[in-house]
Amino acid sequence: MSTEQTAGGHTSAPDALDATTLAELREIAARYPEARSGLLPMLHLVQSVQGRITPEGIEACAEVLGISAAEVNGVATFYTMYKRKPVGDYHVGVCTNTLCAVMGGDLIFERLKDHLDVGNDETTADGRITLEHVECNAACDYAPVMMVNWEFMDNQTPESAVQVVDDLRAGTPVHSTRGPRLCTWREAERVLAGFPDDRADEGPTAGPASLAGLTIAREKGWTAPEPSDTARTSATQDKGDS
Repeated sequence: MSTEQTAGGHTSAPDALDATTLAELREIAARYPEARSGLLPMLHLVQSVQGRITPEGIEACAEVLGISAAEVNGVATFYTMYKRKPVGDYHVGVCTNTLCAVMGGDLIFERLKDHLDVGNDETTADGRITLEHVECNAACDYAPVMMVNWEFMDNQTPESAVQVVDDLRAGTPVHSTRGPRLCTWREAERVLAGFPDDRADEGPTAGPASLAGLTIAREKGWTAPEPSDTARTSATQDKGDS
């Protein structure tokens, strides 16, 4: 088994895909009428075990689905959530798209790079934090936003962001702003593979800024217009065709 070194000096050797994991890969594929539709969650499962997408993981997915390794690799290299080098216990993604950047996202990212002594898409020497600037997190109402293992940390400042990563490195429990207590990156990847951790209802799922429009509509008694006869007929036909 080879050991790879990440930026920052952290070393990591991937765990082998054992019989249990291979059985779970087949379980995922069996969820879908077309087995290859399960490739995305299968790749998340590989990451939950091996910490990244490995050649072994690509071959395993290809074998289960009856497709080529090249086809699997094409998917794994297209989506940025799939990583080809080791990820730390906590993946910290700082949004640096326009609104978050204007509201302070660039300052947060620069502060974390200095504080953690890493660059973009690099992992701290202790293997705890991987830092990456990411594209829009679809949370502009709470800008600037960063995500930890894909959970929201809203309305951040350079100081609050530093506190989050320091708490994570120290093992102090951290709760996301609109979601559960943060788990490790591998645990989060297992959830994305479709194996729930029974914490879906832990913590709020939406905040006042996201619900402002709904609140105003209810206060004013606004409702969506009824569909026209043409739209209703079209929807009925589409339902019948499906």
